Amino acid sequence: MEVKTKKILIIDDDSRNIFALTAVLKAKKYTCVSAQSAQQGFNIIASDKDISVVLMDMMMPDMDGYQAMRKMKADPELAKIPVIAVTAQAMVGDRERCLEAGAAGYISKPVNVDDLVLLLNKYF
Repeated sequence: MEVKTKKILIIDDDSRNIFALTAVLKAKKYTCVSAQSAQQGFNIIASDKDISVVLMDMMMPDMDGYQAMRKMKADPELAKIPVIAVTAQAMVGDRERCLEAGAAGYISKPVNVDDLVLLLNKYF
């Protein structure tokens, strides 16, 4: 029986966030790859068909997470990949806005690792 790799793409313009998320997720036996922009993330998805979930920072320059999720939902290949919105914005309505934009889940920064793992386990 083939074991599916638990591969997560982290898209965040802040390398410190990528470092922290990668460290905790690797400790939980997930494989992580990262991109510092949405476009770089799309390039990784195009070349790596093992991406199971995307953790998407919502506040990035150039293309923010909302724009990136809309682009993913418009592409039949990318639309199949669940996106978990990761944001420092934890204001009333932000969760709903992320879910309306196409996120499969929402988690606020600072990330509660247990909550994140519960969300990720839905997709592995």
